[in-house]
Amino acid sequence: IRRILIVVPGHLKDQWYRELSEKFKEKFAVIDRGYFDLFPGENVWLRENQVITSIDFSKRKDVRPSLEAAHFDLVIVDEAHKMAAYKYGDKTSKTSRYRLGEMLSKITQHLLFLTATPHKGDRENYRLFLDLLEPGFFATSEMVEESIRNKDNPLFIRRIKEDLKDFDGTPLFLPRYVETIPLELGVKSPHEKDLYNELSKYVHEQYGKALQKHTNRNIGFALTILQRRLASSTYALLQSLKRRKKRLEELLEKGIPALVKYDEDSFDQDNAEDMSEEERWKLERLWEVLSMAENREELKREIDTLERLIDMAKEIINSEAELKLRQLKQSLRELHNKFSDTKDKRILIFTESRDTLEYLEKKAGDWGYSTTVIHGGMKLLERIKAESIFRNEADLLIATEAAGEGINLQFCHMMINYDIPWNPNRLEQRMGRIHRYGQQKEVFIFNLVAIDTREGEVLAALFKKLEEIRGELGDDRVFDVISDLLFNVNLPQLLMQAAANARSKDEILKEIDIVIDEEYIRQVKENLGESLATHIIDYTHIKEMAQKAREHRLIPEYTENFFKKAFDKLQGKYKVRHDGFLSIESIPFDIQKIAENDLFRKTHGSLIKRYPKATFDKEIAFKHPETEFISFGHPLFEAVLEYIETHFTHALLNGAVFTDPDGFLDGYILFYEGEIKDGTGQTAGKRLFSFYIDDKNMKPEPIPASFIWDLEEKGETLYNNRVENFKEQISPLAIKSLEKYEKELQKKRNRQAEIKEKYGVRSLENHLIMDLDKEIIDLFTRKESGENVDLVIRNKEERKREYEFSLKELREKISKEKTLLMSMPRFMGFIRVVPGVVTDEDMKTDPEIEQIGMQVAWKYEKDNGRFPENVSRENLGFDIRSVDKEGNVRYIEVKARSHRGGVPLTRNEWFKAHRFREDYFLYIVMDAAVNPQLSIIRDPANNLDPNMVIGVVRYVIPYRQLKEKGEPV
Repeated sequence: IRRILIVVPGHLKDQWYRELSEKFKEKFAVIDRGYFDLFPGENVWLRENQVITSIDFSKRKDVRPSLEAAHFDLVIVDEAHKMAAYKYGDKTSKTSRYRLGEMLSKITQHLLFLTATPHKGDRENYRLFLDLLEPGFFATSEMVEESIRNKDNPLFIRRIKEDLKDFDGTPLFLPRYVETIPLELGVKSPHEKDLYNELSKYVHEQYGKALQKHTNRNIGFALTILQRRLASSTYALLQSLKRRKKRLEELLEKGIPALVKYDEDSFDQDNAEDMSEEERWKLERLWEVLSMAENREELKREIDTLERLIDMAKEIINSEAELKLRQLKQSLRELHNKFSDTKDKRILIFTESRDTLEYLEKKAGDWGYSTTVIHGGMKLLERIKAESIFRNEADLLIATEAAGEGINLQFCHMMINYDIPWNPNRLEQRMGRIHRYGQQKEVFIFNLVAIDTREGEVLAALFKKLEEIRGELGDDRVFDVISDLLFNVNLPQLLMQAAANARSKDEILKEIDIVIDEEYIRQVKENLGESLATHIIDYTHIKEMAQKAREHRLIPEYTENFFKKAFDKLQGKYKVRHDGFLSIESIPFDIQKIAENDLFRKTHGSLIKRYPKATFDKEIAFKHPETEFISFGHPLFEAVLEYIETHFTHALLNGAVFTDPDGFLDGYILFYEGEIKDGTGQTAGKRLFSFYIDDKNMKPEPIPASFIWDLEEKGETLYNNRVENFKEQISPLAIKSLEKYEKELQKKRNRQAEIKEKYGVRSLENHLIMDLDKEIIDLFTRKESGENVDLVIRNKEERKREYEFSLKELREKISKEKTLLMSMPRFMGFIRVVPGVVTDEDMKTDPEIEQIGMQVAWKYEKDNGRFPENVSRENLGFDIRSVDKEGNVRYIEVKARSHRGGVPLTRNEWFKAHRFREDYFLYIVMDAAVNPQLSIIRDPANNLDPNMVIGVVRYVIPYRQLKEKGEPV
């Protein structure tokens, strides 16, 4: 795969660009109108190999021809269900997006569709959708259903997040609870009900006029925008009414007819739904001022009506009589009082309207809450910063739909929908902001709905029906696939008809009054993926990989220790909180300066002023999602790392003095970096090598670089000619170690080459090129019969030449990737290690006695049917890795004493005991010199308490504890 095109909804271009860059270091060019116009007369799709563009830009008439002339190895379409076609009787209606899908299918060999709502409950629509992937694969919708029943549909895989589990079978997603809080305007807020009735009368009148004049029913939908504003808030309605009145007064003053010419496509609701929020708001501003008045008299009457509505809205706002606002204030107070921990008090409030957002921000501030906001007028980096402020500082995040795009808020578990979007997919996206991977608490979502408005009654009936389906299913998957459950129900259209009083309320409610019988539930289960095609996942292999990663991972104690030392050096301010978390109070100027760099910000994100609750431990951060997780990739950590690397790397060459608390080492450790490149010039691998050379016998030997963790730093620096002599002595050993590493890489590269040859070369040579040969022969036969197929032959021959070139290129690439080139190992630095003076008997270690202990532990493991492996030379923090027949692992640290006494644990061993908990075992062998006695302590970090810490790098466990906690064998 060399040439890639990713086609996404316009508002997701930035997110795709950012995720690909940050998570995979893949650089894509974003082709939009600005980029397109930079290169007139040139096919921009051929300029770049990796491209992101939007669905609606690429389907434009002036853009499509150049895209159609390009060819890609892979096309990925996000939100692919937007490419829809429908069948009415014998006639198929294809949207412009669907026609784009047909074209994309022709210009790529590999096509991947991503969607959460593939079929919208319409079987024929679904078949036509699959037809884009593999034209003609399913001739009828019945064949599609048959493939689903037989679980052998090869074209799709579906995962419902509620079904996802970890290796132990624990669900990855906790339950969520959705509650509708009904509001009765007529009972508790009669002024609001009067405003609603007056506004409805006005909208209904305008809607009727629109239908008389125009065939485009979407214009009628546009006119209901005022009722959507009122459904959001009285304040949002007031701002819309003011803008409308001002516009109509301008028209009246200038003598311009109110009904000006406009592009009817501006009122295409489907197009509006797929716009970015900011674009949609601009369009809705046009809808706000749309009038059906035909003369000055009608215009004057409409202005008078607007003035009366404005006065009614102002009275409600000034008296703070709005029922929904009062309910919000009460709900916030109740939810805040319910939780004692500050992190549980964070609440996300969603609204569709920017006006409502600004109003709620002011009101919440007046009530004493700290707030931050996210809306469509903010750039992606600004939204990410607001996300961080909400995590660390604010009580409330008030957000529009823009917070549903690329923002992760799983550290919050409470959400209030101040208004309800008429598009059910957007409701799913809202919920998905907090009900997502990493959420550690059950999620609570509250919908505020005025149930005695026509559209409110429809929404309330919908939520009641969904709750009924949820009860029958026994889980809450329904909230992920609302649109799938409402077979052939167009909810936005129903709500529009309800708002405009275009159909009777009973008719509309009847459409969503689905009978929940056995057949319906069976159909729902099918649609939710219970009988869809699945893909076998090799969990055993993944578990093994996860186990290795766990053993070799740089543990957070070391990243935290590094950060604290560096931060102290830079005079940054932090403190350890009483709960163990770190509070970072002040960030040094030099770090802020690095973080302000544009390239740094695009790569790592923005810094905020302070981080009141931070951790370096991923597992702790996962359990406390409101906590800032600081590690590699975090802007603060990366800025500190960059500063240290820039200003202090030279210090490695000066050397430093360390003490060995065990009193054994007396010599030098030298560090080298080895690098292997392949024939393409790319780095195939890097590795750090270290070698110890004893000060007496001067014989160098490899030693794990991690051994430095078990030494105590003295901080002195030195450099002398002896180090130069050592470098000459060690250089051949470093080369030998690098050669061994090269063989490891070569083995992996050969295996990767085999896969590319097996599939890539075979596909090109035995299928694609061979198939084209057959097609070309067939075309020449048709040409001899008189058919005019010259153009088709030329196209096929050109495609064949492309494949032949790709085959040649792939073979050359495989050959280069298999060719590994080794450079000379680079000297990185050294340390002098001096033996410490061991006065404490419990600190003294005898290598011969330790070896007896290893033999005892090894025999015990074998006798109990496990498979031990000696890893003591790797300095992993344990001596033996032992696996039973079920794949369960024991990490065993062996300690032996000639008689009886306490034992020391290195810092690395103690930290690993904390990491591995119940998987970590301390095997103690007492009286090893005469009569070895084995006892075992599982999870020593939880069961033992060191009575002393020597030089920060040794933890001494007294004999009394070992005797008390150890289980004799």
